[in-house]
Amino acid sequence: MTLTKQEREELLSITKGGIHNSKKVIHALILLNCDVGKFSDKVSNEDIVKVLKIGDRTIDRIKKKFVEQGFEAALSNSATTRIYDKKTDGELEAHLVALSCSKPPKGFSRWSLRLLADKMVEMQYIESISHETVRTMLKKTN
Repeated sequence: MTLTKQEREELLSITKGGIHNSKKVIHALILLNCDVGKFSDKVSNEDIVKVLKIGDRTIDRIKKKFVEQGFEAALSNSATTRIYDKKTDGELEAHLVALSCSKPPKGFSRWSLRLLADKMVEMQYIESISHETVRTMLKKTN
């Protein structure tokens, strides 16, 4: 892949200073090191992997994105296409709120997130749930 002088200058400005997303800086470093134009020497993928502590496939993905989608696309982070299944619903949330408003178990002065998660499983409202899921369900948002 070959970068223009203007593209190289923009990548160098990203890597040398300013406030940028860390992935953008790493992508810029990858593109700079993979350039085979008249302004630089190409560095092998193995050397890039060793220096940047990233995987071979990351380099290949960035180069492919540059060739297929262009300069800006190679620098930007694309949103994930992965779809996460929701484990909770309104009924489970209602049980959780009711439980958190009830008296805590003997020996405890109040409910903790882990206690609530364990009690939800114990009462068979759900097969398994993490304290972090309990936290996000109880968090008040506008």
